[in-house]
Amino acid sequence: MSHEDFPTDDPAVVTCGLPYANGDLHVGHLRTYVGGDVYARALERLGQRTAFVSGSDMHGTPVAVNAEQEGVSPEEFALKWHERYAETFPKFNVEFDNYGHTHDETNVQLTRDLVRELDDRGHVYEKTIMVAYDPIDDQYLPDRYVEGTCPYCGAQARGDECDEGCQRHLEPGEIEEPVSTITGNPAEYRERTHKFFEVSEFADYLSEFLDRLEGTSNARNQPREWIEQGLQDWCITRDMDWGIDYPDDDAGSDDDGSDDDGSDDGGDGDGNGDDLVLYVWVDAPIEYISATKQYTERVGADVFDWESAWRDDADHDGGQIVHVIGRDIIQHHTIFWPAMLHASGHTEPRAVMASGFVTLGGKGFSTSRDRAVWADEYLDEGFHPDLLRYYLATNGGFQQDVDFSWERFRERVNTELVGTIGNFLYRSLLFAHRNYDGAPATVDAPSDEVEARIDEAKAAVAEAVNDYSIRDLGDAVTHLAGFGNEYIQRNEPWSLVDEEPDAAAQVIYDCVQIAKAIAVLFEPIAPEKCERLWAQLGEDGSVHETTLDDAGAPPAGAFDEPDELFEKIPEERVEELNAKLEERVAAATEGEASAESDDEDETADHDEEGAVAADDVDLEPVAEDRIGFEEFEDLDLRVGRILSAEGIEGADKLARLEVDIGVETRQIVAGIKQLHDLDAIEGKTVIVLANLERAELFGVESNGMVLAAGEEADLLTTHGDAEPGETVR
Repeated sequence: MSHEDFPTDDPAVVTCGLPYANGDLHVGHLRTYVGGDVYARALERLGQRTAFVSGSDMHGTPVAVNAEQEGVSPEEFALKWHERYAETFPKFNVEFDNYGHTHDETNVQLTRDLVRELDDRGHVYEKTIMVAYDPIDDQYLPDRYVEGTCPYCGAQARGDECDEGCQRHLEPGEIEEPVSTITGNPAEYRERTHKFFEVSEFADYLSEFLDRLEGTSNARNQPREWIEQGLQDWCITRDMDWGIDYPDDDAGSDDDGSDDDGSDDGGDGDGNGDDLVLYVWVDAPIEYISATKQYTERVGADVFDWESAWRDDADHDGGQIVHVIGRDIIQHHTIFWPAMLHASGHTEPRAVMASGFVTLGGKGFSTSRDRAVWADEYLDEGFHPDLLRYYLATNGGFQQDVDFSWERFRERVNTELVGTIGNFLYRSLLFAHRNYDGAPATVDAPSDEVEARIDEAKAAVAEAVNDYSIRDLGDAVTHLAGFGNEYIQRNEPWSLVDEEPDAAAQVIYDCVQIAKAIAVLFEPIAPEKCERLWAQLGEDGSVHETTLDDAGAPPAGAFDEPDELFEKIPEERVEELNAKLEERVAAATEGEASAESDDEDETADHDEEGAVAADDVDLEPVAEDRIGFEEFEDLDLRVGRILSAEGIEGADKLARLEVDIGVETRQIVAGIKQLHDLDAIEGKTVIVLANLERAELFGVESNGMVLAAGEEADLLTTHGDAEPGETVR
C-alpha cells in the first residue's frame, strides 16, 4: 500500500460496515452506504481500479436473540434480512460490486484460515476468565444476552459495548451488576476457558498505524485514548452455538473448513452450548476480504485481483483499503481489525471514514415508536433516490452529525438541485436544442474561460477524493452549475443570436460543455439522474464508464429537446409528510404505553447503528436552585468567531482554538476534537464565556470557554449576524 494521491496503480477496495441481518433499513442507516457508494464511484472517475464490497452480518447475539423471539433458526432469520438488504441497496443506487454475507462458505473458510494463521504465529492463547451466567436458566450469557453497568463510565451498557456511554468495547466479565436479557434474572460470574488474541503486543504498531491513517479525524483521534490507557487482549470466542466454530483441529474442523458432519457452515444451531464459536467481530470484517474474493471469482483476476489488494507479503504489495463506517465502530476498525491484518500478513487500511450521527427533525430515530423515515417508505412517497443521496452526501461534513427533516430536504432539493443545477441544465440545453439542434456545429472548442473553469472543477473533485470529503465533491458540481448560470446570464446568448451569431454559438457551446462536465462529475452522487442527462446530451455509452478526462471532451453534437431533471417539492407535501410521521409516532407510542423503554432499536440493530442517533435523549432535570439576576450579570458572554482550530498533540478530546471576541483574540481549549471537523468550524460564530478564570489543559493555557450543548458538543451560535465582541444578554 502506498499513500500517494489517488489514482494509484494499486487496486483499491472500498467497504461499508456490515449491517446486522435483523431489521428494516431507514434513512439514518443509509448514510454510510450512500457515502461508500459515492466515494467508490468517485475513485473510479479518477481512473482508480476499485472494488466496492460489503455484506450482511449473519452472526452474533442480536440475530440469535431475535430469531429465538420469532421461533425460527438464526440462519433462516438472518437470510431473510440479508435478501431484503440485497434488494434495498440497489433501489438507492448503492451498487456493490459484491454483497455477500458472513455465513457463506467463502467467509467461513477465510475466517478459519486467518484465525489459524494468527494461532500458528503465536498470537492466540487460552485464558480462564469469568463469564456471565444465568443460574436459574442454566446458560452462559455472551454479549447482548447480558446487560449491566459500564466499568469505565458507569452508563447502562450491553455485554460487549458501552453503547449509551463511552462507546468502549467491553470484554466478557467486565460489565458490572450483570442481568440476563433473556429472563431478567440477576447473573453471576463463572470461570470459562476462552481464546484470546494478543492485541496488547501490537500497541506500538497501532500507534504508528494511526499516524499514517487517512480518512476522517475522529477515526484517528478516538482510538489514541484507548492505546494510551493500555490495550487489553481480545477475547475472540463465545459460548454460543450460532457462529463459526473455532478452527481447532481437535474440534472437528478439517482443513477445508468443513465440520466433521459434512456441513460447511458455522455453528449448527443444535444447542450444543459447550462448543466455542468465534466472536462476531472476528468474522464480520473478514467478510470484506471474502466479498472481494467472490468479486474476483466472478470477473476474473485480470479485472480485479483480490490477493493483490489484501495480501501484504513477498508476492504482493497490498492495495488501497478504505473503510466507510459509523463512528460507533471506530475501535473495531482501527484497533482490532488492523492488528489482525498486520499479524496475519494482510494489507492494513489506508483510510477510515467514520460518519456522524443522523437525527430526525432534531430528535433521535426510534424504531419501536415508528419514529423513522424508512427506506421503502421514502421511495413509496415517490421521491427519487438521487435526491436523498445528494442530501445525505452534502449536508455537512461526513464526520459531523446530520439532521434529516422534510423541511430541510425540500429546501435543499428546491434551492440547489432545482434552482442551481437543474435550472442551468434545462435553460441552456433547451436553448441549444431550439437554436442549434444541440451543441453548435460551427464551434469546435470551449472558450478559455470555460475550459479553465471545468479544469478547476475536475481538480476540486480530485482533491475532494483525496481529502475523503464527499461534501466537497458535491460542492464542486453545484459551484460549477452556479458558474454556468452566471455565465449564460452575463453573456445573454438570446440577445446575440441575430446580431452576433458566432458569439452566441460560442456561449451555447460552452454551456453544453459545462453540462457534459456536470454529468461526469456529478455521477457519483446522482448516478441515475446523470445517466439520464448523458442520454439527453446525445452521448454514446454510459456515464458510469466515464473518467474525469471525459468532462472536458467535446460534446457529441446534436440532441433532442431536453426535459427537466429535477422537480420542486411543494410546501404542502412537507406538511403532509410531517403529519403522517406524527400520526405513526402517536399510534406506536400509545401501543407501547406499558413498555418501560424502547428495545434499543431492536428491529434494526446494525453494525452501522452509529450512523443513527440514540433514541430520544435522556435530559437532566432542571436545577431546583435558582440564581439571581445579579449573578447572571456577572457572566460576560460574548459573540466570538473561530479563526483557527487544531488538535492538541497527545490529547484525545482537546482542541486549541483561536477565537476573535471583538476586543481581542483569545486562545481557548475545548473538548471538541473528536466531535467536530476542526477545519470545517473555522469561521463559525460561537458564544464565549469571556470572564472564566484562566486554566492550563495539557500544557496549553485556556482563556475562556466556548459554549456547547449535549454530549455531541453542539456549538452554540447566533441566529442573525451579530459581530464578534457583542454581549449576549
